[in-house]
Amino acid sequence: MSAVRDFIRLPYTPDLTHGGIARAIRILPNLRFHRQGSPYERLRRIVAATAVELAFRRYLSENDLPYDVESLALFTDLERYTVSLYGRRYELIPYMISRPGQVSRIELDPAVLLDVPALVPSDWHAREGLADRDLYLFAFLTARAADSRGDLNGLPEKHGSQFMIHVMDDDWRRPQHWNPLGRLALKSESKEEIHLEIHGQDGSREFTSCLVSLPSRTRMVVDHPFHAITSMHADRWPDARVGLLADMSREMYLVMPSGWGNLWFEGIEIILAGCLTRGEFRAQAVQVPPGSRVFQYDHTHVKNLAVPVSRLKPVLNLLG
Repeated sequence: MSAVRDFIRLPYTPDLTHGGIARAIRILPNLRFHRQGSPYERLRRIVAATAVELAFRRYLSENDLPYDVESLALFTDLERYTVSLYGRRYELIPYMISRPGQVSRIELDPAVLLDVPALVPSDWHAREGLADRDLYLFAFLTARAADSRGDLNGLPEKHGSQFMIHVMDDDWRRPQHWNPLGRLALKSESKEEIHLEIHGQDGSREFTSCLVSLPSRTRMVVDHPFHAITSMHADRWPDARVGLLADMSREMYLVMPSGWGNLWFEGIEIILAGCLTRGEFRAQAVQVPPGSRVFQYDHTHVKNLAVPVSRLKPVLNLLG
């Protein structure tokens, strides 16, 4: 059984968010998004999950605990993170908590987490490749996030960091034919200059990027060996349309002001709440149907298995 005194509480540093954003940008060619959902919500989850993985690895290193990271964990496995310690795999299962009311409750009394369900998607739990002796490690990341202009305006300046990104449509991000896009022509209708970083892949499908400054209402031409463009990052939230035209495209690609999302968040703390082996988890878990409201989500998208955090085992007992 886990208690608040058993929680491992890790400080949060901004470099964890930077590392998460770098990863999210680089795996964009491998991601598929549901038409109904926001790609930026999923990307923020990837940023948060990567931040938790990096913080856990830092904790292990600082405590001289030898570990290995599976080769697939950092940049090809999209949303799950595996660390091997003393011959056992630790599957990190993180949850980002950014609603101000919930963050305040956790800050005042972390014991509220003891009644929260530790969730594992049923189909993911049933997959091959994980032994019953391997461990699920559940973590909570508390953060302040700004998803809209209103959120940004409402935060103190020190909390107003932003990383504005636009995810390109599939025709640009995952083109059917792998050909050079040729020169790019870009133009912004903003009254002020915008600095853009364009991300994509070259002819070898390697990540590549270029920087361009767009003066107000001035056409700029970029010559870079893109074969695909996955996203654009702006140094601020654009307040007008941004257009992109490639030699190989037939019409201008327009990004409206509403077409940007903010990947940045200010992390507060990471709490390693507890562990269970896969076998123990299966024996204790109850089913949570899709559409259920839980502490972490307004509604779950898939069927989950759940065990209360209070029934997890302390992480320290398993790391020693």
